[in-house]
Amino acid sequence: MFLNRYNANRDIFHDLMSFKVKEILLIATLYDAYTLEKEGRFTESILGEYSQLNLTSVPRITGVTTFEEAKKQLKSRHFDLIIIMVGNDKNKPAVVSKKLKNIFPYIPIFLLLNNNMEINYFRDKLISIDRIFVWNGDSTVFFAMVKLLEDKVNIENDTKIGYVKVILLVEDSEKYYSRYLPILYSSVMEQTQRLIEDVSTDDLYKVLRLRARPKILLATDYEDAIEIFNNYSDNMLCLISDVKFKKNGKFDEKAGFSLVNYARSIYPDLPIILQSSDPDNAVMASELKSIFINKNSDYLIQNIKSFIERYLGFGNFIYKDARGAKIAVARNLKEFEDLIGKIPAESILYHAKRNHFSLWLMARGEIKIAKMINPVKITDFKTIDEFRNFMNYVIKTYRNEDNIGKVINFEKREILDETNVVSLGEGALGGKGRGLAFVNTLIYNFNFSELVPKINIRTPPTLIIGTYEFDLFMEINHLKEKAYKEDDYDKIKNLFLAGEFSYDLTKRLKILVEVMKKPIAVRSSSLFEDSTLQPFSGIYSTYMLPNNYADIKVRYKQICDAIKLVYASMFSNSARLYFQAVNYKIEEEKMAVVIQEVVGNNYNGCYYPHISGTAQSHNFYPVSHMKPEDGFAVSAIGLGKYVVEGDKTYRYSPKFPKLDINTPKDLFKSTQLDLYVLNMDNQDVDLLRDGEEAGLKKIDLMEAEKHGTLNHCVSVYNIDNDTIEPGLDNYGPRIVNFANILKYDYIPLADTIDVLLDVVKEALGCDCEIEYAVDLNKTVNNLPSFYLLQIKPLIGNEEDYNIDFDKINKDKIILFAEKSMGNGKLEDIQDVIFVDNGKFDKLKTQEMVDEIEILNKKMIEKNKKYILIGPGRWGTRDKFIGIPVIWTQISNAKIIVEVSMEDFPLDASLGSHFFHNVTSMNVGYFSISHSSPTEFIDWQVLNKQKVMETTKFFKHVRFEKPISVVMDGKKRISMIKFE
Repeated sequence: MFLNRYNANRDIFHDLMSFKVKEILLIATLYDAYTLEKEGRFTESILGEYSQLNLTSVPRITGVTTFEEAKKQLKSRHFDLIIIMVGNDKNKPAVVSKKLKNIFPYIPIFLLLNNNMEINYFRDKLISIDRIFVWNGDSTVFFAMVKLLEDKVNIENDTKIGYVKVILLVEDSEKYYSRYLPILYSSVMEQTQRLIEDVSTDDLYKVLRLRARPKILLATDYEDAIEIFNNYSDNMLCLISDVKFKKNGKFDEKAGFSLVNYARSIYPDLPIILQSSDPDNAVMASELKSIFINKNSDYLIQNIKSFIERYLGFGNFIYKDARGAKIAVARNLKEFEDLIGKIPAESILYHAKRNHFSLWLMARGEIKIAKMINPVKITDFKTIDEFRNFMNYVIKTYRNEDNIGKVINFEKREILDETNVVSLGEGALGGKGRGLAFVNTLIYNFNFSELVPKINIRTPPTLIIGTYEFDLFMEINHLKEKAYKEDDYDKIKNLFLAGEFSYDLTKRLKILVEVMKKPIAVRSSSLFEDSTLQPFSGIYSTYMLPNNYADIKVRYKQICDAIKLVYASMFSNSARLYFQAVNYKIEEEKMAVVIQEVVGNNYNGCYYPHISGTAQSHNFYPVSHMKPEDGFAVSAIGLGKYVVEGDKTYRYSPKFPKLDINTPKDLFKSTQLDLYVLNMDNQDVDLLRDGEEAGLKKIDLMEAEKHGTLNHCVSVYNIDNDTIEPGLDNYGPRIVNFANILKYDYIPLADTIDVLLDVVKEALGCDCEIEYAVDLNKTVNNLPSFYLLQIKPLIGNEEDYNIDFDKINKDKIILFAEKSMGNGKLEDIQDVIFVDNGKFDKLKTQEMVDEIEILNKKMIEKNKKYILIGPGRWGTRDKFIGIPVIWTQISNAKIIVEVSMEDFPLDASLGSHFFHNVTSMNVGYFSISHSSPTEFIDWQVLNKQKVMETTKFFKHVRFEKPISVVMDGKKRISMIKFE
C-alpha cells in the first residue's frame, strides 16, 4: 500500500499530525469524570487504542462539573477540545455550551449523550455544538472523537506532504457514526501497525510511522461529501456511505446512490460500502459494484471490520547488548521490572544512553515513571548497578502507591489485596465492574473514618475479566453465529460450557484458584449493566461457589463453568426480551465478568454475612417527617440475594433509624423468616442443573440463631401486649428489626449508609442505590466491617410537570395517585391491561404471572406500550402479597399501577432489580390505596372501553384515542385522563 510506495524519511513523519489534541476539558458529573480519567487504567479504558498501538501523545482530560469551573480552566490555559457529557439535566448542556461558545468560539465543542432517545432534542436545540456523539458504553468512542478532530485539522497538511490516504464516511445518524468511527479507527490503526512491523528500526520510528495512517473524514450530507471527495479525490482510499441523507437541504432517499455514481465517475475501482436499514437497497448497491451492509443486521460491526480487513490493507521492549543484538524481551511493565534486575550491565548502558527506558514507558502510558526517570542520566551514577537499583526503586514505589484504589493488571502476589481491583483480562470493565472500580477508588482515597469512626468501610477482594476476553471466547469457539441464531437457552448453555478460554485467561484462572480459598461470587458486568444507559439490572446471571472442593481441578472447572454460564446468560430468553423492550441489539452488548470474595463467615456449613442490604438516596415512600431526599435502606440477615429479589426485609430511614415505620403487629406479619446462605457442604455444585441457586440454600431463622449470628439483629414480639423487646433474652416470636444496631447504636450502620449515599450521590451527579454487606466480627482495627459491594445510578426525567388538580376536568380523570414514581408526560398510550377484581384470587397469583407474560409478548410483537393495573405488589417474590412477575414478563408496560384491596394491603418490599428497571427506564409506578379518600381508579370507564382480549384473570381494553398520563415527580402525584 501507500507506505511502501512512498519511502518518506523521518522528517516527513515528524511533520505529519502536527495538530494533536493534548488538552480536553470534560464537563460532566464527578462519576463520569472518574470513569474517563481516574479508573486506574486511563489509556486502556478510555483511550485504549493509544496504549495498544503505542501512541505517545495521550491527551490530558481535565474534569469540571459547572460552567464557572469550566470558564476558570479555559481562562487559565489552552484547551483543544471541550466535551460535554449529558446527565439527567438536559437544560444544563444547552446553557453551558451556548455560554462557552460565545466566550471561546474557536474551541470545538462535542456533546456526548448517554441515551439515543435524546438525539433529536439536542440536534434541534444546541446550535453551539460542533458535533454530537452517543456513548453506547464502549469507551473507544472517546478515542474516535479525538482522532476525528485531529484528522479534520491535519488533513490538508498531511495529504500534501505525507501522501496519506482518506476514508470518507457519509452518515447523518449520530447513533451510527458513534458506532462506526471507533471500529474504523481501531481497524485502520491495526492495519497500519501490521504494515510497519517488518521495518527494522527503533520503537520511536515505529510510532512516527503510525502518523501516516489513513485519515478518516465525516460528512453528514451530500454537499459535504462532494466537497471532501473533490478536495481529496487523489487520496481517497474508500467510501462508506448511508443511502438516505440530505441533498440540497432535503432528505433524499437515493442520495447515497447519487454519491456513488459521482465517485465512480472519478475513481471507478474505489472500494465502497453502502449501508442502509432497507434491505431492498442491496440490489442497487450490487449494480453499483458496492458492498451492501444492512444497518439492522446483528453482524453490522463484524461486517464493517471484515470489509476494512479485506479491502484496506507497541511493541515489546527489546533488551539489547552493546552491539544491538537482542538478549531479552519484556511484554509488559512487570516483565520489564523483572528483567532490568537480571540483564547485563552493558545492556542497561546501551539503553540508558539512548533514553529508551523513558520513551518506552511513556508510550505505554506509564507517564509518572517516565517523568521520574527521564531527567536522570546514566552519568549521574557511580556504577551501572547503582542505576539499576534506582530504576527498580522508582518502579516499585510507583506501583505500590499508584495501585491503591485502582484497577491493576493481574499479578499473583496482588490478587487478594482488597485495596485495588485486579484485571484478569483486557477490555472494558462493564457497568457493574466500572461501578466497583469507582467504589474501590472512593473507599481507599477518601478518609471515611473521620465521618464514621467506629466501623471499617471496605470492599471485598475483586477481580474483573474485561470484555476483550468475551470477544475472544466467542471467536475462538465460533459461537457468534450459533448463539445469535439458537433459541433454545439450554442448548446455548451447553455450547458455552463446551468452549475454551484464551491461553492467558486459562493460565490466570489456574493461579487464581490456588490462592483464592474463600467462597466466591461470579457476577455479570455487561457494557449496559448498571449504567446510565439501560441498566439490564437482574437480567444476567450470578453464580456463588463454596470454592472448597479438595481437588483444585474441580474448583478450577467450577469457576470456569460459572464464567461461561454468565457469558451464556447474555442470550437467555429474559435477556432477548429485554433487548426488544429497550430497542437495543444483542450485538451491541458485551460481557465482562466480576469475581468477588463473598463477605461472611462459615457457621456449621452455612456461609453468610450478619447483614446485607440495599439503600437508595431517594425515598418514594416517606412517612411521618421523612422527606423523599432523605433516602431509605433495607436490611436482612444472610446473603444479599434475599434483599434484591424483594423478600421480606426491614425498611428504615438512614437519617431517622429510630423511627418505627410499621406497628409491632405489622412487623410481626412481615418479618424475615428465613435467609439465603452458601451451602459449604455441597462442594460439588452442578451449575447447569441447579442454575444460580446451585451453591445456595435457605435456612430458617431458628437455625441462624443456633449459629449465634442474631444477637444484635433481632427482637422478640410480645403477643400479649403488642410490644417489641430488643435482643434474645425473652421467649417469643423473633422479629428482624436490627434494634440493637439502629436504635441503640451497637455499630453506626445508619450513619455509614447516610454518609455513603451522600458521597455516592454527589459523585454520580444523580440519585443512587448502593448494595452492602456487614460483618459484625471485629477484625481490622478491632472494628466491625461495612462492605460496599455495588453502586447504581437511578435515572429519571428531570423536566418539571406540575399537576394543578383544581384546573383539571375531574370527569375526564381515570386514575389519580398520591404515591407515584416517575416524572413526565405520556400521550401515546391506548391500551390498558388490568386484573378483573371480580376474578382475583390471592392464592393464584402464579397463574396470573403466566397470563400476563403471554399478554406482554403479544404487546411486544405489536410494538404497543400499555398501562398495567393489578392488586398488591408487582415484582415481589412473595406470591401472597402480590403478583410475582420478573421484569421481562411485563417489560412493555409503560405505567404500572398497584392497588390495595381490603384483605390485600400494599407492602413496600419492592425488589431491587425490579425497582431499578422501573426507575431507569422511566416507567411510571403508581400506588393506590383502596381506603384513600382522594386516590381512585374509575373502573366503570375502563370496563366501557373496547375489549381486545379477556383471560381467566386479566382484561385487555383499548381506548379509541390515546390517553394522557401526567406524573409530577416533585409532588409525587400522578393522574391518567382521557379526552
